[in-house]
Amino acid sequence: QVRLVESGGGLVQAGGSVRLSCVASGDMVEVKAMRWYRQYTGLEHELVAEISNDGTPDYADFVKGRFTISRPNNENTVFLQMDALKPEDTAGYYCNADIMTWTLGVLRTRNYWGQGTQVTVSS
Repeated sequence: QVRLVESGGGLVQAGGSVRLSCVASGDMVEVKAMRWYRQYTGLEHELVAEISNDGTPDYADFVKGRFTISRPNNENTVFLQMDALKPEDTAGYYCNADIMTWTLGVLRTRNYWGQGTQVTVSS
C-alpha cells in the first residue's frame, strides 16, 4: 500500500522558517510529480509548489521567492523549505504525488495524498 507521510510542521514567528518533509513509501514502480498543497479551514486545497520527476520546480505566485521545493535525486522524498513566513501562510500543508504501481497486473498511475501537517505563523 502506498503512503505519503509528512513531517516538520509547527508554530513559528512571522519572518521565520520551517522545513516540511514528505516521504512516499510502499510498493511503487515510479513516483512522478510531487506537490505541496495547503488548505485553510473550510476551503479548498490550493497548490503551493510542484516538482517533476526530473527535478523541475514550479511555484504559486504567492510563495515565489520565499518557498523552495526540492527532491533529492528525484526520488520519493520531497521537501518544502518555507522562509520569510507570514501569518497568512498559516494552514494545513499536504503532500500530493502521482505514483505508478502495479495493480492487478496493470501499470496504473494514481494520485495520492498525505495526512497533512499544520503550520502556524504567529504575528
